[in-house]
Parts: sequence; C-alpha cells; structure tokens
Amino acid sequence: MTDPIADMLTRLRNASSARKSEFLVPYSKLKSEIARILQKEGYIEGFELETPEKGRPQLRIRNKFVNKTAAIAGLKRVSKPGLRRYVGATEVPRVLGGMGIAVLSTSRGILTGQEARKQNVGGELLAYIW
Repeated sequence: MTDPIADMLTRLRNASSARKSEFLVPYSKLKSEIARILQKEGYIEGFELETPEKGRPQLRIRNKFVNKTAAIAGLKRVSKPGLRRYVGATEVPRVLGGMGIAVLSTSRGILTGQEARKQNVGGELLAYIW
C-alpha cells in the first residue's frame, strides 16, 4: 500500500456512507493521532487499539451519527505520495470558512489548522475534513 492515510480516510468515508457504527484500520502512530484529532473535534465517537495474539494491531474506530446522518459530511486527502503539499505558518487554509478542519503534520506533531495557526507553525497538509 503506497498511501495508508488515504486508505484510512477512504475506510472512514465508506463506513460513514454505509452507516456502519464501527470499522477497523491497520494501526500506526500517525493514524492513531489523526483519530485522536477526529475524536477531539467531534467527528468520531472514539477509537481503541486492538492487539490480537497473532497478527498485527488494529484501530477500531466508532463513527458518530447525528439524526441518522454521519457527523463527517466529507473529507479530502490533500498531500499525496506523488505530490506533497506543504504550507507555511501564515498559509494554513481555513476549510469551509472555519466549519471544517485541516489536518497538518508539523514539527510539533499532528495538529489541526487552527492549532497550527495558534502555535505559528506550518507543515505538511494531510487532509481536509468537514
């Protein structure tokens, strides 16, 4: 797999549109941090790490639904393995005029666009979520 972040976002999009209450994603620290941000911003109910005796660890992510509609209306992968997209501290975009979030990988960890602006750091623009 060349882009595990895009795979995670696609699984999230598919589970939301199929109204699945939870789904599994192969574990990595980066995916765990993205899930933490999604939970903190209220896009998912929660997540936990499952470590089976045999096999690889996985994240179980629980979708959040409001009136039988997924809390995530849409998401888009911005920086891809073939074309990385970096932004400076002053160039961090606002998603839907502040209604969505931008997820960045910075020198201070995985941050939302708002946190990156507040801390005055730039980085790789991973995804837009609204």
